[in-house]
Amino acid sequence: MDTTIIIAIMTMGGLGFVFASGLAFADKKLRVEENPLIGKINDALPNANCGGCGCAGCFDFAVKLVEGNAKPNGCPVGGEETTQSIAELLGVDKGSIIKNVPVVLCRGGNKEAVNKNTQYIGPTDCKTAIHVSGGDKLCLYGCLGGGDCVSVCQFKAMYMNENGLPEIINEFCTGCGMCAKACLRNVIEMHPSNRNVFIFCKNEDDPKRSKEVCSVSCIGCGICAKKSDGGIEMVNNLAIINYDKLDLTKIAIDKCSTRAIEVINSKSIMVN
Repeated sequence: MDTTIIIAIMTMGGLGFVFASGLAFADKKLRVEENPLIGKINDALPNANCGGCGCAGCFDFAVKLVEGNAKPNGCPVGGEETTQSIAELLGVDKGSIIKNVPVVLCRGGNKEAVNKNTQYIGPTDCKTAIHVSGGDKLCLYGCLGGGDCVSVCQFKAMYMNENGLPEIINEFCTGCGMCAKACLRNVIEMHPSNRNVFIFCKNEDDPKRSKEVCSVSCIGCGICAKKSDGGIEMVNNLAIINYDKLDLTKIAIDKCSTRAIEVINSKSIMVN
């Protein structure tokens, strides 16, 4: 055999041995032992990786649980069963929460909102429409109707109704909050499920303009805020609820001509 080939084989073999030894040493010295509890908790989670817990995914949430930086009831998707399993694994009290659910704070659909004189023809998703034309409606604060919120829902808990507005299927909704994050006009907000009074409008136009663009908009009259003792404040021509100070007995809800403020029936979803 050629001497050059022999030298090459010995050199490569020697280098391979050196590198392998280095890797073995590094593995031994630098290895980070994972707490087996993290894996057990991760297995107990739904692994939807929806981000509803505020973490990058279920595994990240599991790590934070073991580190004591998250609570067992922090997973909105898993529900009571998951909360109980995590609490048992951690040996802690599972605690109690009121589930947060999405609320669509716009009622200006195709029937109520006034459309622009020029019709937009092109992709109908919200992300495209808002940049190209600002949507079909004259209201620059309401739902765009493109259904981006429906598209991101992993649990098929939303659909676009015949009036061009998103509707939530409560029995399917896990409260992950992805629809609220996807809404470019911020008309979808997450609220405690036992909360039942809302301002169903985001329009900050002056009263005259508000009436012109939508028949159900908040017209900024301020009647609901006058004797509310801070329960409702007028900000940029729009009524804003301060839930910490809200006293329904002081709110003239029946005086709202457009029914922009309304009390709805909702059931508290309590995880004991």
